[in-house]
Amino acid sequence: MRREPIDPVGIEWTRVSPKYLKVRLAGWAIGSLVFLIVSSVPLVLLLTGVLPRFPVVLAWLLPAVVVLFAGWRGILLPRQVRSIGYAERNEDLLIRRGIFFQRTMVVPYGRMQYVDVAVGPIERALGLCTLKLHTASPGTNAEIPGLPSSEGARLREQLSARGEAKLAGL
Repeated sequence: MRREPIDPVGIEWTRVSPKYLKVRLAGWAIGSLVFLIVSSVPLVLLLTGVLPRFPVVLAWLLPAVVVLFAGWRGILLPRQVRSIGYAERNEDLLIRRGIFFQRTMVVPYGRMQYVDVAVGPIERALGLCTLKLHTASPGTNAEIPGLPSSEGARLREQLSARGEAKLAGL
């Protein structure tokens, strides 16, 4: 993974599975289709004569804008997936993500309360999972999506063990 300006020096990042792109593309396609259908309602009502006085430009503009934004999001998805990564260090776990708004999160092992592995239907079909780290802070949104199931199970056990070891040392 390329080193970004906010990354700590000397870190080897582990990327998530490339299969995770399929999960994100499925969500993108479903969401885009729903927004396109909803935004097309005025156009359909105008063309069928139910709302003859609805502004024609607005009726065509709504679905066009949805298609443009959906296309832009679709173009960005592969790069967004490639930007997700994690690195295990002696005292903490680093998680990074983002293209335009990059974020590197540090989760100390001693602050972890529990580690959760979640699997949705599309992830399950592709052999992937999402690892969620819960800390005492309710604002912590530490998760690593798109992990192979075996790597998620390994990380869950390893992070739990490291967290317990750090708590025992207090």
